[in-house]
Amino acid sequence: MEMDMEYYSSPMAEHSSRQTLPGWFCIRTHLKHEHIAAAHLRQLHGVDVFNPQLRLLRSTRRGPRWCTESLFPNYLFARFALATMLEKVTYTPAVKMVMRFGCLVPEIPEAVIEDLRGGLAQLSSKVLTDAPVEGEEVEVAVGPFAGMRGRVTRVLPGKQRTRVLLDVMGRLVPAELSLDLVLFARRDAAEIALHRGEVALLERPMLRAPF
Repeated sequence: MEMDMEYYSSPMAEHSSRQTLPGWFCIRTHLKHEHIAAAHLRQLHGVDVFNPQLRLLRSTRRGPRWCTESLFPNYLFARFALATMLEKVTYTPAVKMVMRFGCLVPEIPEAVIEDLRGGLAQLSSKVLTDAPVEGEEVEVAVGPFAGMRGRVTRVLPGKQRTRVLLDVMGRLVPAELSLDLVLFARRDAAEIALHRGEVALLERPMLRAPF
């Protein structure tokens, strides 16, 4: 009888029981197919899907354009019972694999998913725009300086403008331009969200000591 109790309380038995309960797992999709994989996974009974996305205002040659991008390109999260649904999830269209380390399929804590949901909810009320960084080379897209390239000396995110040194006939001419008018190396949604989070943290009032 004691041996039976030891068996049922063993780590192997606990691991087996956890596999029958729904948990969150990381799914790798085919390139740029996150939304397609999410749509197919949602059709499976017993599968919940979390595909983190951000709505961004991008600068293009045709001016600013709204777009929706994945926070984690080629990845999303799904909640399902590993023991019964792993094969169906793995062979879902647009799914490349369920992430694993050897034979272990790591479960993502519920708290991590909730933190991501909360962070995205806070960002949804903000206008997220991409912006160059100081020292980066940019190209003017429209206007009298169209086609010219210059080096960014300062970014003014509050005004949605940037200061640039333009090379005009061998002379460096300073100019302050709207972010809508310049082209630069794009950052992905995760970098923009992280940068916005850092800015928000810096903008918080510092707590002063009561002495």
